[in-house]
Amino acid sequence: MKHRTLIQGKIMLEQGITDEGFIYIENGLIFAASGIKDRPEFSEGTEVIELEPGQVAVPGFIDVHIHGAGGADTMDSTPEALETIATVLPAEGTTSFLATTITQEKGLITRALKNAADYQRSHNGPGKAEILGVHLEGPFINEIRKGAQPKDHILLPDIEVFKEWQAAAGNTIKLVTLAPEQEHGLELVRYLADHGVIASIGHSDATYEQVSEAVNAGATHVTHLYNGMRGMHHREPGVAGAALLFKELMVELIADGVHVRPEMVHVSLNAKGVDGMILITDAMRAKCLKNGIYDLGGQEVNVADGKALLSDGTLAGSILKMNDSVKNMVHFTGISLQEAVQLASVNPAKELGVFDRKGSIAPEKDADVVILDANHQVVMTFCRGVKSFSQRGANL
Repeated sequence: MKHRTLIQGKIMLEQGITDEGFIYIENGLIFAASGIKDRPEFSEGTEVIELEPGQVAVPGFIDVHIHGAGGADTMDSTPEALETIATVLPAEGTTSFLATTITQEKGLITRALKNAADYQRSHNGPGKAEILGVHLEGPFINEIRKGAQPKDHILLPDIEVFKEWQAAAGNTIKLVTLAPEQEHGLELVRYLADHGVIASIGHSDATYEQVSEAVNAGATHVTHLYNGMRGMHHREPGVAGAALLFKELMVELIADGVHVRPEMVHVSLNAKGVDGMILITDAMRAKCLKNGIYDLGGQEVNVADGKALLSDGTLAGSILKMNDSVKNMVHFTGISLQEAVQLASVNPAKELGVFDRKGSIAPEKDADVVILDANHQVVMTFCRGVKSFSQRGANL
């Protein structure tokens, strides 16, 4: 039996926001979407949702860098862990994501990759956030810029090891964070680029010249801008300065006001423009839970006052929610809601090569739709046409 839903009211379409539009969802896909006031003919039994004043329907958010949430982590390597993450993310408007690993013992990474591949094949159904693949963060990084990545398991870039992992993952590794200045780093960048995998510069101490070499080799992405990288100096732009300058590089940003000061978020957006940035959470398992002590890659992380810290004070991911990231971008920079949503939906969909089916509200795309209120809180989320979250007390 086909499930049909009609959403009417303020809709964010590819052409802009319309105050009186509609989205007609049928069998998991957007059958029609328009800014015209007159609603289409719809079948008996269709769920009709009339948006209230201040509410707006936007495309679902895509998080390309998230380790965990709700007490679960990708490195737990169980289907239950991935199910937990996929189930809790719609509450913040995230409708798809890359399951992100961390630097660890080789066998543990292999196990996590196999688990993610198995989950995608067998459990990746509608009604929860969809795993689009894996983000391999490390272990091909620079110890100097390791951040919260466990140093004991850092490896030099190795094409053969990556081939083993990609085979274990069933070719689902979509993005790799690495330090291109390390021995054989540029060779791995070239291999990734030649095989359709995004090569991302991160946890790197590269100089400007070394970043330039990486870009020429095929690097197109930068992992969590400013964090875990050589910073800017007026005589050495470093990874951060090069990331702002090279148009070829899409940058991730953790817009929680902790990882990057709000004023620097504004500077970065001015440099990259709304086409050159992606919002991520880099969230760990403590997201959606209480303050306390949690695990990240075998390390104790203390979560309190909106921060996740190792014992030495190093930031260890975040507990940021994607709708709050969107809200913060509007507040920090003054951009419009539509521009902020572009950073969370359109840009990651294009970066991952899935814009033909995700990232915007348009006919024949997956019905990944989020209804936000005037304060950018999530009222309701649809994942591939199935209502996956509904705020208590929502009059819809």
